[in-house]
Amino acid sequence: MKKGFEPIELNGIKSHSLRERRSKVTIRHFGKTYSRGGSFRQFMESLPDILASRDLKAVVSEMVRAYKAHRVIVCGLGAHVIKVGLNPVIIDLMERGIITSLALNGAGIIHDSEIAMAGQTSEDVSDGLKGGSFGMAEETATIINEAISEGVKKGRGIGESVGRRLLELDPPHSNLSILASGARLGVPITVHIAIGTDIVHMHPSCDGAAVGKGSHLDFRIFSSIISHLQGGVYMNIGSSVVLPEVFLKALTLVRNLGFDVKDFTTVNMDFIQHYRPITNVVKRPTSGNGKGYSITGHHEIMLPLLAAAVLEELEL
Repeated sequence: MKKGFEPIELNGIKSHSLRERRSKVTIRHFGKTYSRGGSFRQFMESLPDILASRDLKAVVSEMVRAYKAHRVIVCGLGAHVIKVGLNPVIIDLMERGIITSLALNGAGIIHDSEIAMAGQTSEDVSDGLKGGSFGMAEETATIINEAISEGVKKGRGIGESVGRRLLELDPPHSNLSILASGARLGVPITVHIAIGTDIVHMHPSCDGAAVGKGSHLDFRIFSSIISHLQGGVYMNIGSSVVLPEVFLKALTLVRNLGFDVKDFTTVNMDFIQHYRPITNVVKRPTSGNGKGYSITGHHEIMLPLLAAAVLEELEL
């Protein structure tokens, strides 16, 4: 070994007692074993008070607090939430008055409408793309595009327009439609569309002007809802780009107009954490005046878990 690089001497180390040291984890935070036949509340209480389970419990508490204080709980849903079979969970929370409004992207109204009309959705894209049949379902395009065109003429946004049309048509599975349920319950549902991203835009029945006007009206309605977010909860569930951007713009718009919107809670739930939801939903909006949480996991597991925990706490 080269001179000057002899092993360092350890005799001068200053140590302290383990019991006097501040530690991040103690046995008070540990989970408890679950006993067969126990209640769901006991299961939730058995989770460790550490990291993701601590955040999950905190989100439940924030939703319960907001509900009891009659504050808004707004959910932005990516279409995958619908595709993995969670419409009954969402509709139940709407009917109980826990979710006070929703925001969807364009794919959301497609999958929701197809569920209502046919009880099925999510075609095989790879197979249909080969022959050019992907996205060419006639009923999907015609009903959605005509609903938007006619609804916009009556001064309605896209969410209300499609929801009302589904109620009028009363298809076999309208009870499982978020849009139809929103129209039935008077729960505002806004739709935020990027033109060219959805299969209905490929059809001659699509009126681009109506789509743009209807989506912009829904943005203004969404902004009005966000102006009441103080003390409430905004949840982004499964949208990695469109809805986080819409939320950020709506928030800055209402603050620019003089609305005092702060001290709210935001949550991003997804099976992969992306830059925009973390930045534009969890971090930036709550910086210095709110709380932001990221919950990672599959929607088909995490959302029913969250919903059940909230209902258990509210004893609904």
